[in-house]
Amino acid sequence: MIRDFGKPACSSGGFPQLKRGSLSNYVLIAQDDLNTLGFRTGGLDGIFGSATQNAVISYQRSRGLSADGIVGCNTWRSLQEDVVGTGPTSTTIN
Repeated sequence: MIRDFGKPACSSGGFPQLKRGSLSNYVLIAQDDLNTLGFRTGGLDGIFGSATQNAVISYQRSRGLSADGIVGCNTWRSLQEDVVGTGPTSTTIN
């Protein structure tokens, strides 16, 4: 069975938009990125709860993005660009 993870965050495709209540491996990817960059999500569990939302808002504010707590196109793009080359940290999933 193919599972639909929602519409892509960017019109050109890519990762789906994530918000509070989202449950998926994509949330886990976002949590891993945020933790790697120093924005604590309260764990790596694939559940977009309040701690992950607060980490997203803090990250968005630090990068001058719209601080809405939603991982959309611009936030995904920024996260992926920022995390490249950081190397493993104590919270990075291998």
